[in-house]
Amino acid sequence: MTNPTGWKPSMEQDARPGPGLDGAPGAGGATRGLVHEEQLLFERGSTGRCGVSLPKVPPGQEPKDLPKELVREGVDGLPEISELEVIRHFTRISSWNHGIDTGFYPLGSCTMKYNPKSSEALARLPGFANVHPLAPAELCQGALELMWHLERALSEIAGLDATALSPAAGAHGELCGLMVIRAHHESKGNPRRRVLLPDTAHGTNPASAALNGYEVQQLASNPDGRLHPEAVRAAMTEDVAAIMLTNPNTLGIFETHIREIADIVHAKGGLVYADGANMNALLGVARPGDMGVDVIQYNLHKTFATPHGGGGPGSGPVAVKASLAPFLPLPVVVKEGDAYRLVTDPRERPRSVGRLREFWGNFAMFVRAWALIREYGPEGVAQTGKLAVLNANYVRARLAGTFNLPYETDSLHEVVFDDKLQKANGVTTMDVAKRLIDHGFHPPTIYFPLVVAGALMIEPTETESKETLDRFVAAMQAIAEEAKADPDALHAAPTRPFRARLDETRAARKPVLRWRPGMKVE
Repeated sequence: MTNPTGWKPSMEQDARPGPGLDGAPGAGGATRGLVHEEQLLFERGSTGRCGVSLPKVPPGQEPKDLPKELVREGVDGLPEISELEVIRHFTRISSWNHGIDTGFYPLGSCTMKYNPKSSEALARLPGFANVHPLAPAELCQGALELMWHLERALSEIAGLDATALSPAAGAHGELCGLMVIRAHHESKGNPRRRVLLPDTAHGTNPASAALNGYEVQQLASNPDGRLHPEAVRAAMTEDVAAIMLTNPNTLGIFETHIREIADIVHAKGGLVYADGANMNALLGVARPGDMGVDVIQYNLHKTFATPHGGGGPGSGPVAVKASLAPFLPLPVVVKEGDAYRLVTDPRERPRSVGRLREFWGNFAMFVRAWALIREYGPEGVAQTGKLAVLNANYVRARLAGTFNLPYETDSLHEVVFDDKLQKANGVTTMDVAKRLIDHGFHPPTIYFPLVVAGALMIEPTETESKETLDRFVAAMQAIAEEAKADPDALHAAPTRPFRARLDETRAARKPVLRWRPGMKVE
């Protein structure tokens, strides 16, 4: 095969920032080639222009079941544009999106890993994609069997006894887990009042506790980034319903005292909730249930590579110990002989917290997650956790000294740096994040966790190659050098995307949430 560009692997790359997505030479950055400035649809078109062709309703056939005041000829204020304008508009703005299929997405805590296309294809099989959630059990045995196997696998991986599949995402799973905990305590005559939370817990935990009527008491972690038993012992009373831990925590550090902490909480009748957002680090290596955990939620879109965020919907199954299983939400799949049945009647599970979702939950996510588990098998699932930890520690080792490590404690699946070294030249975490865009990388999570000032939280996941990580490290190193040589240039970053740095203070204080005719959008 010929190489018409003349580029060679040894050839020095473009010295300017952002030589293309992931820094690949010749990949074509955001401002290379044809660049179209895109107006809002409301700013386009012309009066009388139309993108559809619908026949008029014949006289005498007007709908008779609608009140006349609800029937109108048209809608004032909508743009009048052609089909071609609509197609070009949405096609262009779709190319502006950055996603895991486009480039490296190193968001710490969010675990943005690649979604295998084989799983996508299986989720679109007609028998799965077209099954109706109200179909009788005899017509959807395959779907019910898949849910049953997934529930069994998730329970085994967590080291727990039963799993509810219906919660819609991680935070919804947290809500469900706290509902189960509250129902458990209420069954004993006392719902209790407080939930303990370390300062390194996942960010949505306080809201989940508060929505269940609990007061939240924050516990300080030690200088090593871990929660120590002494802090739990001092706070634990018979009025505490549970402690909510994220393990590994949001610093990427494993809570090594988890077994002793669980014993302290259990001795006072409390329960241990583990946020499973970072379960990616433990897969096949350690099981929360073996550590004394009573409840954990999975984030299928993090741990088992189902679509995340805008590519969702997500899924947040909740696994529990056997003593808590009667309180899990409905529906529940049970196996009776060689057949499967969906339990939906609360009379069969009178202690259940009830329904949290319509129908079964996000079934297509179940298909994707089960497909990945079957594809990997036990060895592959364990390799997932090991590679996730290896990749994070590779980035940590390559960037240590270039960026400050606020904690010297060993990291697992993610690593947290800060901007202490760059601040000497007036460069902040925000400047670093914005300049990464010019290098063709989505920034990592910034300014979180809150226990680290100026945090840069990086999670490469197991799906990224060493070559991608090397390009990311090179970009970070180049930014650190620029912070010394020309810090003012970083304050103006990014310079290469369609939009330069936005006024984030103005956007927060004076957001434009609704377009009006005649409005100019800057």
